[in-house]
Amino acid sequence: MTTLHQSEPSGRLLSLDVARGITIAFMIMVNNNGGTGSWGFMNHAAWNGLTATDLVFPTFVFVMGISVVFAIEARLARGIARRELIRHALQRAAILVLLGIVVNSFPRFELEHIRFYGVLQRIAVCYLAVSLLYLATPRAGPIAAALLIALVGYWLLVRWVPVPGAGVPGRDVPFMDVRQNLVSWLDRQLFPYHLYREPPDHNVRDPEGLLSDIPALGTALMGMLTGLWIRTRRSIPAKVRGLAAAAVSSLAFGYLWAFWFPLNKNLWTSSYVLVAGGYSLALLTLTFWAVEQRGWRTGWTWVWLVFGSNAIAAYMFSELLPGVLQSIHVTSGGRDTDVITFLLDHVFRAIPDPGWATFAYAVSFTAVCFVPVWIMYRRRIFLKI
Repeated sequence: MTTLHQSEPSGRLLSLDVARGITIAFMIMVNNNGGTGSWGFMNHAAWNGLTATDLVFPTFVFVMGISVVFAIEARLARGIARRELIRHALQRAAILVLLGIVVNSFPRFELEHIRFYGVLQRIAVCYLAVSLLYLATPRAGPIAAALLIALVGYWLLVRWVPVPGAGVPGRDVPFMDVRQNLVSWLDRQLFPYHLYREPPDHNVRDPEGLLSDIPALGTALMGMLTGLWIRTRRSIPAKVRGLAAAAVSSLAFGYLWAFWFPLNKNLWTSSYVLVAGGYSLALLTLTFWAVEQRGWRTGWTWVWLVFGSNAIAAYMFSELLPGVLQSIHVTSGGRDTDVITFLLDHVFRAIPDPGWATFAYAVSFTAVCFVPVWIMYRRRIFLKI
C-alpha cells in the first residue's frame, strides 16, 4: 500500500515541510492533551468559536493544496502522462480512505459502529478533487472561481435549504443548531450509527461529514492558489509580501463574514475557511521568510523539517500508539489500569498545576512520536503513498 523512498525527495519546498512539521507536532499534542485540566487552546471549541486547536486540520488541507501544485508540475516535467497522474490520484485517495478507517477502528474494529468519515478520509476527498481540477485547468482564474462557488454555495445550502423534519434555519429552527442542521441530517441518513461517537452527541453529527467536504475543498483550493503564487517568477521578498497581504485579507474577510455565518470547525463554515486559511497563510509567510529568504535550514527549523518530511508516518504512529498503550494494563494501588492513565496519575499529575501537568504529557507524547520519524529521516526513508 505504501512505498519507502531511500533518498530525500528532490525539489521540495523546505519551508512547506517546516510549516507542515509545526502543524503535525501541534496536532499530536492537542490529540493527546492529557484530558481534564488541559488549557482551553489545547481543546476544540464546543460549537461556534475558534481555538488554536481548530486551526490544525485546515492547515493540513491548505498545505496539501500547495503540495498538489508542486507534485503535479514536477511529474509533468518528467514526462508522466496525465492519465497516469489521474490513476495515481485515485489510488492515493483510496489508500488514504482505508488508512483513515483503520485509524478510526484501531484497536477494537467494531464493524457495527465503524466510522467511515475521518481526518484522512477528508484529506483524500479534497486531494482527489483538487488534483483532478488542476489536471483539467492549472490556472488561477478557474481555481478562484471554484473557491468562490464552494464557499458561497455552502453558505446558501446551510442557511436557506430547509432541514427535513425541522424547517428553515433561522425561522423554524435556530440557525446552525447542533443537531438540526442540513449537514448533520444528511450524515444521519447516509451512515446511521456510524458517526463520530463521543457522548452526549452519539449519532448526532460528525465533524468530518459529507456536505462539509464542500468548504473543506475551498481550504485546499486556497492552498492551490498559494502554490501558484509561490511558483511565479517574482522575487522571494515579493512573494513574502504577497503571502502576508493574502493572510491579512483572508483574516479580515473571514472575521467579517463570521457576523452572519459564525466560525465553526464542526460544520467547516465558509467564514472558518477564510479565517483558518488566513492563519495558515501567516504560518507559511513566517516559514517561507525564514527558510527561503533568510536561509535558516538548521537550528529551530530542523525539528519541524524532520516532522514535516514524514507527516503521514508521524500521524499514523501518533494515532495508533494510544490504542496500543491503552491495551497494556498494569496494577496500581490494587486496581487495574492502562499505561496512559498510570503515567498521568503517577508521573505528570505530580505537577501541581493541571494545565502544566497535561501540557507536559502532551509534549512528552509528541517527543516519543518524534523518535521513529527522526530515525526514518536519518536513514533517508520517506513514507509515501
